[in-house]
Amino acid sequence: MTHAMLKGSNVPLEATTVRAVLRWTPGQGVPDVDVSALLLGPDGRVRSDEDFVFYNQPRHPSGTVWRLGKKRVAEGLTDTIQTDLTGVEPGVSRILLVASADGVAFDRVPALCILLHDAGGADGEPLARFDIKPETGSETALICGELYRRGEGWKFRALGEGYSNGLKGLATDFGISVDESEAAEEPPTSALPLPPEVPAYGYPQPVPAPGPAAPAGDGYFRMPPQGPQFIGR
Repeated sequence: MTHAMLKGSNVPLEATTVRAVLRWTPGQGVPDVDVSALLLGPDGRVRSDEDFVFYNQPRHPSGTVWRLGKKRVAEGLTDTIQTDLTGVEPGVSRILLVASADGVAFDRVPALCILLHDAGGADGEPLARFDIKPETGSETALICGELYRRGEGWKFRALGEGYSNGLKGLATDFGISVDESEAAEEPPTSALPLPPEVPAYGYPQPVPAPGPAAPAGDGYFRMPPQGPQFIGR
């Protein structure tokens, strides 16, 4: 039976590998939505930029946290992060599960929820479900929930905490290095619904090869060479 969660509630996890599925309803004027994960140490910050799993860095170097990408399902669209809890490094105490809305406020994203599945079991109903209601509606990034250690095991907590300065602002708060001198925000754009024949989308995009300097406002903001890059999101 699926555990229906309220904001701030938690549930113990017996599954060794979990799949966190972010789901929403697409439509006219609904922005694109992405799921990300931040692996945090005991101090509540990432240990390096490699602890940020997102659309342009889809797999953690440890191989224990990775992004599966987007799918169209009967209920709408999904974007998914999978985690092998037994293999997570001892230095990681929490894994934040984050949603970002391409610079557009979440009050334009209907039926947003996160579903937690046992990835090692048969496909069926989720272990837990949290319907996410933005507090102000102006948030452009949300911490949907977190996987966290409790004793020798793991738990999931429903959060729904919002940021109005997007994925960039949220990531910076937790220690990701963003090169402000090269940051260039792309104007918000709304995503139109996918035609039925278009397959799953939202997979990482290749970083363009070095070339002539791009004009101002090219829609890119770049992180230092040692870290990941946001591309047109």
